[in-house]
Amino acid sequence: MLQQAIAALRDSLRPHLGLSKDRVETLAMMVIAMVSARTVNLSHLAAERPGDALVGSTYRRLQRFFQHVRLEQDWAAPMVEKLSGLKQSNKWYLALDRTQWRIGAHEVNYLVLAAVTRRFRVPLMWTMIDGRGCSDTRQRIELMQRYLDLFGVESIRFLLADREFVGREWMDFLSENNVPFAIRLRGDMRVTTDEGHDLTLDAHLRGRGRGRTLKGWLGAGKDRGRHRLSFAAKPLGRGEWLVVATNVKPRAALDAYRKRWAIENLFGDAKTRGLNIEDTRLKDPAKLALLMGLVALATAWAARTAKNHLGTRWPPRKSHGYLAQSWFRTGFDLVRSLLRSDPLKAIASWTRISPKGPDIRRVV
Repeated sequence: MLQQAIAALRDSLRPHLGLSKDRVETLAMMVIAMVSARTVNLSHLAAERPGDALVGSTYRRLQRFFQHVRLEQDWAAPMVEKLSGLKQSNKWYLALDRTQWRIGAHEVNYLVLAAVTRRFRVPLMWTMIDGRGCSDTRQRIELMQRYLDLFGVESIRFLLADREFVGREWMDFLSENNVPFAIRLRGDMRVTTDEGHDLTLDAHLRGRGRGRTLKGWLGAGKDRGRHRLSFAAKPLGRGEWLVVATNVKPRAALDAYRKRWAIENLFGDAKTRGLNIEDTRLKDPAKLALLMGLVALATAWAARTAKNHLGTRWPPRKSHGYLAQSWFRTGFDLVRSLLRSDPLKAIASWTRISPKGPDIRRVV
């Protein structure tokens, strides 16, 4: 039965990929295996293959897949959109953040743009950052431009990002492309208000009441941004403020910013709460980018399975009011259970992918 499920998933994926039948079957096998085994480590995935094939030969097959297959940057995004159910929504929130870890002395550093809805979160696009540390403005703009080219600005309710993702050129790009955003700022950043006051945000807010909004420009003098922004702030206690910059209504941006934490939960889904992506031994950026595509498909699969199972309901809540299980974990655990009892039912949600997908071809 599991081999039939792999073959059925292969047939669903193949119209979307310019790969041979054997390569697509390997990809399908890995997506199923990483959910079943709760890891992306190739040696463990090899042991999940059904049939009489030796684990060693399957392991070499998986190695060759990552060695030889190169797909376009955003090959997984259209499938993630359709499978997860994003396509049913007119707009969704986007969250931008990084996740990184070390493999020996090597740094793995992903810049990820994720879609966030009221119930689930899925990675859509990502960029590998060389070494340790933050992304630069060019990387953020290129990632956002790829998104706009594929989905359009009309799909964005808000772009949410933390204090790491600031900068005049970056925010000017978002404003010029009509991307509504709520980005948190550091207190030491300078803002020039409409009244011409050039001060740090901390100085602007000192002695203010519980809430405060400002209008003006990020930066000062010749170095200030080209676009006038709004700045909404609220106190967090002990003299600290939460301040977001936005190009739309400031209070709406402050409310929307609370959803940014969903991408942190997404990283937990990809790591210890779900697929254990940190188990990988891959170091090559192209291979790591391909691996994240498989993780994105598996995450969308869990989201769709939860939707099919719960419908309009929510997972049960405990006495303290929080969910007993997240939307992701509800779908993830159900997929794993079905893979053991009824594999064909487990992959039934993949029929949501249109038979005719985009013509995404191999690079090599």
